[in-house]
Amino acid sequence: MHQFKELGIWKKSRLFCSDIYSITSSFPNEEKFGLINQLRRASVSIPSNIAEGSSRNSNKDFSRFLEIAIGSAYEVETQLIIASDLGFIDSEKLVFLSNQLNEIIKMISKFRSTLKI
Repeated sequence: MHQFKELGIWKKSRLFCSDIYSITSSFPNEEKFGLINQLRRASVSIPSNIAEGSSRNSNKDFSRFLEIAIGSAYEVETQLIIASDLGFIDSEKLVFLSNQLNEIIKMISKFRSTLKI
């Protein structure tokens, strides 16, 4: 078992959630049950899956949860691109958030590759 609160991937993805909540607070109100909800849920899924996976008794199980976290990261990236297409975020914010996501994905992938399955 891993102590998820000590993992850099968990810390970074948790802080990323705060950025998503902050960014989406400026989205149009009619998106409350659309992109706002989807982005927030998917971003929360990243550190949540890392935490849940860390509680598993096998590295194989943990690896699966890390894979799900990566999938959630790609889901967030897609939704951010759509938000940009709709004019809800500017290209500068999109690049900033995409760079953060790419770093998180790389960190999770690298960590996942170190697990002995």
